[in-house]
Amino acid sequence: QVQLVESGGGLVQTGDSLRLSCAASGRTFSRWAMGWFRQAPGKEREFIAAMTSSGGAVYADSVKGRFTISRDNAKNTVSLQMNSLKPEDTAVYYCAASESVTTMRYVRTDYRGQGTQVTVSS
Repeated sequence: QVQLVESGGGLVQTGDSLRLSCAASGRTFSRWAMGWFRQAPGKEREFIAAMTSSGGAVYADSVKGRFTISRDNAKNTVSLQMNSLKPEDTAVYYCAASESVTTMRYVRTDYRGQGTQVTVSS
C-alpha cells in the first residue's frame, strides 16, 4: 500500500514558477515508477512526467523543457519543478505511483494522491 500526499499548488501568473511535492508512505517507495498527471475541468487526464526508480525521466511534449521531475528514494518524495507556466497548465495535479513509466504514460496508476490545484492567470 502506498499513500501519496501532494503539496505546493497555488495561484500564479504566466511565466512564474511553482514546485509541487509529493510525500509517500510505505517502505516500498523505491520500487515504484513515480509521476505526475493533471486534469483540467472538462478534459481527460493528461500524463505530465514520470521517473523510474533509478532516475530515468520521461515527459509529455507539452511540458518538455519547462517541467522537471525528481525523486528522493531516501525521503520517499517526488517533486515537479514547473517553470514558465502558462494558462493552459491550469489543472489539478496528481502524484501517482505505477508499475512502470510505460503504464504511467497512459495514466494507468496503482496509487494516486488527492491532487493539488494549480492555477495560472494570464
